[in-house]
Amino acid sequence: MSGWLHIHRGDAPLVVAFPHTGTDIPDDVAPAFRSPWLARKDADWWIDRLYDFATTLGATTIRTTISRSVIDVNRDPSGASLYPGKATTALCPVDTFDGEPLYVPRAEPDAAEIARRRECYFAPYHAAITTEIARLRQVHTRVVLYDAHAIRSVVPRLFDGTLPQFNIGTFDNAACDPSLAETIAGIAAASPFDHVVNGRFKGGWTTRHYGRPANGIHAVQMELACRGYMDDPAGPLDHANWPSPYQPERAEALRSVLTTMLEACLDFARGQS
Repeated sequence: MSGWLHIHRGDAPLVVAFPHTGTDIPDDVAPAFRSPWLARKDADWWIDRLYDFATTLGATTIRTTISRSVIDVNRDPSGASLYPGKATTALCPVDTFDGEPLYVPRAEPDAAEIARRRECYFAPYHAAITTEIARLRQVHTRVVLYDAHAIRSVVPRLFDGTLPQFNIGTFDNAACDPSLAETIAGIAAASPFDHVVNGRFKGGWTTRHYGRPANGIHAVQMELACRGYMDDPAGPLDHANWPSPYQPERAEALRSVLTTMLEACLDFARGQS
């Protein structure tokens, strides 16, 4: 559809979305940021590479290359907080996960600029998700939307302690059939990694907006801790240690579990579980 929106169409009843892998900062926005590094700091680093096997399963993948600091396509477009009372970032964030200001003084986006970015990036991204789900629902009774994320294991401003490896979000089972969540959690429990269901991350706007089990659309968010596939510093970050490189050998165990999870999503959608 465009240079920043990448869609791979598959025929299986599974859509894998990547809302936060982007690091592109458009030229008309770049001068407002304090630094490109800060504006890219909170990306879901290397997640599209971690899940590059998804297309071999027949999944449709949808990915934006625009940095979440420009606009976060997994936030409520109205600007309402998804986690009232807890620290979080906005539709057009003004600070990082660690609370560092993103913009030079007096350069934060105003209402008109937020609306422009919403029209340029948020709307096409979600139009693509809507279109692909509708296409697959024409031939499948059920479709699973799997929203793929990752975050550092330790972010004190956002959560206490160390995040589990697998953070499964289903908006307290409102976004998918409970049996699907139980199957995914069972796979996590049988793995060498720790997990939680509907903990700190219950699912962002994508999961909450599209998940309509009664209509055959089942949405799950998976928030991974980065330590499963890259070095994940617990202390201060700088240009020297973040982002750290993707580590294929470290990632292999995680990829194996994720493959089983996506296969389980397909079995569920096909009525085989």
